[in-house]
Amino acid sequence: MPKQNQFVKDMTRGTPWKLLLQFAVPLFIGNIFQQLYNMVDSIVVGNFVSSHALGAIGATNSLQFFFFSLVGGLSVGIGIIVAQFFGASNEEKVKNAIGNAIWIISIASVIMAVIGFSIAGPVLRLLQTDPVIFNDAVAYLKVTSIGICCTGLYNGVSGILRALGDSKTPLFFLIFASIINVILDLVFVLVFGLGVIGVGIATAIAQFISAVTCIIYAYRSNTYFRIKRKNLKMQRKIVRKSMRLGVPVALQNSLIAFSLIVLQAVVNGYGANFTTAFTVVSRIESLVQQPFMSLGAAVSTYTGQNLGAEKVKRVIKGFNSANMMNTIFGTAVIALFWIFTPQIVSIFGKDTEVLQIAIDGLRITSCFYLFLGLIYPTRNVLNGAGDAMFSLFTGIVECIGRVGLAYPLTLIPFMGSYGVFYATGITWFMNGMFSFIRYKRGKWKTIHLAGTKEKQEEEILFSKEEK
Repeated sequence: MPKQNQFVKDMTRGTPWKLLLQFAVPLFIGNIFQQLYNMVDSIVVGNFVSSHALGAIGATNSLQFFFFSLVGGLSVGIGIIVAQFFGASNEEKVKNAIGNAIWIISIASVIMAVIGFSIAGPVLRLLQTDPVIFNDAVAYLKVTSIGICCTGLYNGVSGILRALGDSKTPLFFLIFASIINVILDLVFVLVFGLGVIGVGIATAIAQFISAVTCIIYAYRSNTYFRIKRKNLKMQRKIVRKSMRLGVPVALQNSLIAFSLIVLQAVVNGYGANFTTAFTVVSRIESLVQQPFMSLGAAVSTYTGQNLGAEKVKRVIKGFNSANMMNTIFGTAVIALFWIFTPQIVSIFGKDTEVLQIAIDGLRITSCFYLFLGLIYPTRNVLNGAGDAMFSLFTGIVECIGRVGLAYPLTLIPFMGSYGVFYATGITWFMNGMFSFIRYKRGKWKTIHLAGTKEKQEEEILFSKEEK
């Protein structure tokens, strides 16, 4: 391996749990810093603007996720293809995939940025956003929609690096960008008094910096990124595979986002204080999910590389190791949250009513963390194998869970408004169990995107396209 590829990791050799942990730790640290974008926004706004301004940011969470879902799904699809080509030791096809990814991610990012900016006001009005927070919510959503171009660029590059086993390079630049985000948040809010617009601008600038610096460094230090003009040529085989893998994931994300939007609409109906408390719980849970997500991403890369190398048994060992680690972490967090919940939520503000709702809501959802932990390694084994259509099914399950349960559960007397928190937990349970059943049925073992079963066919198709 050339020196400049020192962070590239072949996960087809070595002890599975060690490889997963080595990959997941830098990714976890990076995810924590990425969450600082939103966390710092919330803390700064909650303490230096108002609790209603914090509620305005929270009211846009599900919509931001929805607008980014297409870009995120396509990034996942590209990552799976790169991982399997890398596992099959085919450098030229890795470069072709990277070249095509530039076009795919760029076009999708621009489209979703325009859509998000254009419909921010009408959608928030449709969701019956409280008039007290409406204007701030619209302004914040428009700014962050423009930032999708930066977010998509960064996620595309970092996804490719991770597919090559490199979870460290994206971390370095994300930390740098996070520090810039914190500084700009304070400057735009405290010095210029821009409120929620200021934190949105700060986040967009920080994301742009992380994307550009990561691309420059990747080109200089990673030989796989030194693509030529022929690698930039759109190839139908790669585009089709990207769409076949990425679109179901994008639809999954869209359905999850839609379910969150419906849930947010129910939450908004209980007033600004409840919306703000729900935002606090969501912010805390976004941190809780980071270890699960990081290990899940490690499982996806690990699965893709090992299936590309035709090593199914190693995938099973890695999956079991990931589930064991998630179970230990989930159990510890449940105990922590039941003991120290008041101290944890108090960092978001001082409003007594808001804090009490957040305390109760967090204790409810924490009871379901073990099922939340089951979702990520299971889903990512399936995604890494190329069983992307099941991603769409899990999105349907989440949509049914939240949309079908959120409002009805609030009608149960002993639950009331807290039914929205129970709906979230039950949805995690449903999704975790359905994903695990799909994994046990074993269809993912028969899918070959870059293995020997397609090798001759692909060589013929690629050679024709290159001509």
